[in-house]
Amino acid sequence: MIESIVGPDLPPARAVELVADLHRLLDELQTVDLSPCTDAELTEVAAATERAITRLTVAGDRQIDHAEARDLPRTTGCRTLTQFMTHRLRISNPMRRRKQMDATATRTSLGGEKLPPEHPCLAEAFAQGTVGTAHVQATLDVLDRIPGTVDHDVKVAAERQMAEIAEAHTPADISQLGARLLAHLDPDGTLADDTDQKRRRNLWIGRQRADGTAKLTGTLTPELAARVTMLLAVWATPGMNNPNDPYSPTGSVEDADPEALAAAAERDDRTPAQINHDALNALLKAVLDDGLLGKSHRGLPVQLIIKADLGDLIREAGLATTATGTLLPIPDLIAMAGDVQPWLAIFKDATAVPLYFGRGRRLATREQRLTSFARPDGEVCSAPGCDQPATQVELHHAHKDWAKGGFTDIDDLAPACPRHNRMVGPKPGQYTTRIVRSGPDEGRCVWRLNAEPGAPPNPEHLNRRPDIPTRLTAHLEQVRREIHGRNMSGAEARPDPLPVWPIIDYRPIVIRPLKPGQVYTPVEACLAELLAQN
Repeated sequence: MIESIVGPDLPPARAVELVADLHRLLDELQTVDLSPCTDAELTEVAAATERAITRLTVAGDRQIDHAEARDLPRTTGCRTLTQFMTHRLRISNPMRRRKQMDATATRTSLGGEKLPPEHPCLAEAFAQGTVGTAHVQATLDVLDRIPGTVDHDVKVAAERQMAEIAEAHTPADISQLGARLLAHLDPDGTLADDTDQKRRRNLWIGRQRADGTAKLTGTLTPELAARVTMLLAVWATPGMNNPNDPYSPTGSVEDADPEALAAAAERDDRTPAQINHDALNALLKAVLDDGLLGKSHRGLPVQLIIKADLGDLIREAGLATTATGTLLPIPDLIAMAGDVQPWLAIFKDATAVPLYFGRGRRLATREQRLTSFARPDGEVCSAPGCDQPATQVELHHAHKDWAKGGFTDIDDLAPACPRHNRMVGPKPGQYTTRIVRSGPDEGRCVWRLNAEPGAPPNPEHLNRRPDIPTRLTAHLEQVRREIHGRNMSGAEARPDPLPVWPIIDYRPIVIRPLKPGQVYTPVEACLAELLAQN
């Protein structure tokens, strides 16, 4: 078919010969016997084939660019390049392909000039085959949502970090990590201030359908989102507030009888969405029954656990993280935190190693759970790619299982959601975990998926979601050095994150009367005593 478009008296172009050779290789590759390959060779062949597929896409993008420069769409009868790509090249999604080309391909202008790709780091990874088309599309979806008013050097640093993320994560992870990056780019609300948030806030109850149901839709402010997620964390639990079960406990899971709750959870066949619905319904019913409606000026009582950097609190800028995984701007936190109970967690250097250790029992204490959440990586499950928040995790004996003689020491524990915690074990398909004892990741939990005996071992992985802000800072510093030829200092530099993380348990402070002869201990004395004990 390729030879038929070449004139009989003209030798074929080198590109035509290469494509013909490629198809001959593909014919053989599709039918070659794979049984002589060892497991390691087959794994490498499959991975190399996927890289080749990506590199072929890069070559195809270059060919499409040349076709456009030659005005081939018009000469072939197509009105636009998109129509040419759809009908002549049979590209399934030409609009996304053109967007991909603009971002990663070296294009040719109408005057014949070569235009560099919009995102050079992503383009380089794509050309090498280390990221695929789906990774590129997910990365572009994130980069396109960066506000236009963000400084150029920040955009360059963000593009470098997203290219780095794309090379090591799945498309779903890229979207998840990108959302965290986007939140970090404008933590102070300078690009989308609270006025804009209030303007977009809405809550709609649609018209009732024939069966009486109605659809609830809305856009929540960060404050309301934090409250709602906390409500669902304690009321929307399997077995709780089930209208189909007369023996189901009602109210908060903290007040339920453990045995009754376990029995109700076994009988619970509701979906997560139905559980959320029933929890909200039970809460509103309790509000009505208690006569609280109309008495609360600001709605539901706030019960939040919030982690914030001390430097951000001092600057009144940045983002706090709730135990449900909700990102809360510091100004909103300050406005909410009229009466709080503060906790202070201190860590070794800038690692995730806390200076307070707890021992003596199998289950983690309340203080250990707060300390775990306070860690720089404690806001989510430690398993790679998992985004379950601190309210949904257990403390996993990551260094050595309790049944095998492990200790319930805070430096041997790691947050793990129930699903990943149950997947830890010695069998193939299960995970092996350990705690990093040195280096920049000291104190963090790494996960390795167990392979079959004799098979090549899988690599260890960390959950890099909590690293997004610090990695962006590193990329931004490098970009600024390249642009300005010097280190930023003084007012131009942003303060480095401090290795001190206050934990705010959002409940009213209870002042107990002093015993005879007792005096209040200053915070400085408490810290000195704590450091002396460790």
